[in-house]
Amino acid sequence: MFKDIQTKIRHFFQLLFCLTLASCSDQLDLVPETAVTDASFWKTPADLISACNALYLNLPVIANSYEDNYSDIAYATAPNSVSDGSRLAPATSTDWSSNYTLIRRSNTILEKAPGVVGDQVVIDKAKGEASFFRAWAYFELVKRYGDVPLILRTFDLGDSLNTAHKSPREMVIKQILSDLDYAVSVLPEIDAQPAAEYGRITKGATLSFKSTVALFEGTRQKFFGYGNSGENLKIAMESAGAVIASGKYDLYKHPTKPDSSYFYLFQFAGEGKQNKENVLVRLYGKDVVTKIVTHNVSGNIEQAYMTPTRALLDMYLYKDGLPLGKSAFSKTQTSTMTQFEDRDPRAGMTVFNKNLWYATNYYVPNFSFSVTGYKVAKWFNKPDWDNGSFTDFAIIRYAEVLLNYAEATYELNGSVSDEVLDNTINKLRNRSGKSTVAPLTNSFVTANGLDMRTEIRRERTIELAMEGKRYWDLLRWKTAETELPKPILGTKYFPAEQGTLKDPNLTADGFIIVQPTEKRKFLSNRDYLWPIPTTEFAFDPNLTPNPNW
Repeated sequence: MFKDIQTKIRHFFQLLFCLTLASCSDQLDLVPETAVTDASFWKTPADLISACNALYLNLPVIANSYEDNYSDIAYATAPNSVSDGSRLAPATSTDWSSNYTLIRRSNTILEKAPGVVGDQVVIDKAKGEASFFRAWAYFELVKRYGDVPLILRTFDLGDSLNTAHKSPREMVIKQILSDLDYAVSVLPEIDAQPAAEYGRITKGATLSFKSTVALFEGTRQKFFGYGNSGENLKIAMESAGAVIASGKYDLYKHPTKPDSSYFYLFQFAGEGKQNKENVLVRLYGKDVVTKIVTHNVSGNIEQAYMTPTRALLDMYLYKDGLPLGKSAFSKTQTSTMTQFEDRDPRAGMTVFNKNLWYATNYYVPNFSFSVTGYKVAKWFNKPDWDNGSFTDFAIIRYAEVLLNYAEATYELNGSVSDEVLDNTINKLRNRSGKSTVAPLTNSFVTANGLDMRTEIRRERTIELAMEGKRYWDLLRWKTAETELPKPILGTKYFPAEQGTLKDPNLTADGFIIVQPTEKRKFLSNRDYLWPIPTTEFAFDPNLTPNPNW
């Protein structure tokens, strides 16, 4: 294990070396590629792998989960300009420039690879990783900006690509899927990957990401009314299905505390290759001695960089499989703990409550560094709180692959069989080995006046809560215009438990009003796409702003 950690640390410093070689640019891609073509480099397959190491710095960090603050299920300590509709087009943005830097680096590797002589398997692996990361960068661009310049080669300052036009999003998505298809053909399965290479891109990770891309675009096409949604939904279903059929992944089950498996999935116990739910992971390390790099998620949770809202708590089902207001277990909330009783146990493993150890004692509900009265339980642990956090970040979990398959099947066919539900959503409800929430079936939905699409989306939201997925789901479902303008509510106010607040703003039934509806706005003719940084128009006169920005 220590040798593996040393290897990972060595890989990290190789990343920094490659970053020095590949200097970046704030604009689209105006640095000549000759700046990164050292005559002593690009000679061996090992050089290609070293260059690929730099690409891994662009994997999402754990702080990307804070993007849930853009949605309805999370809030920080103050409003943000995305969810309240107040943002302006920025002059610059790393959401644009960093992704084009990643594309440029990926293009460089793909162009240099044919000139390298040596082990073709290693060369192809490097090309596969570069193709994956180019696809990753373009997806990050498309889901934000829509049509963007499609750049598939390197160029210098005199090249016409300096003033590239936008490419239609359909063309960009096709290129993303093509890149991922190539990566699938050359990257190893996770069980063929050496232990020291855990964290590198695999065939399963690529197929899983492909299902996410196709599901995003397929559902967006369906609800916005453009393109061939069926084609992409079929790709999403088949890609997720291939991961499931491979048998190489499974949901995490804690060896001695199976009932708490969901909680430990986000702790050190859930780390490593032995956890088959980890499809793609950003590695951090284990402790101060064996760290690769550190983050501060436990400290940030304490400081309320992201806190759950009442909208999230209201989504959790009761153990009979019915929601708030329909379940026989629904009851008037008389304490902070009442809301967790007879509920899906994931509620109490996602949101801190009196049953979870906080920093120095069991959690006592309060409004210290939390305007909602809630705090996130995922990832928080005492050692990290003391020393800085090293918990790995699972970017893609097998749970998401199951959810992708269920949703793509339903949206493609207009229905989903009980067999599919049992192999996807009901597996999540049965993670510990026993059913904690009644299974979802077609007859259950009909008998209780539920809506299958709503229940599939509910399951996705609560399973992936606080992992940075919700906002993007609202955009592709075209429901952001409905959900984001709603007021942000916090917990029900119990001053004897939580401490007295001065002049709290409360609903008629006693819930904290964190941000009233008049302070939230989403313009359907503008906000489904992000504003392109204004500086880019000076660099490239052929770029045009997104509508109404």
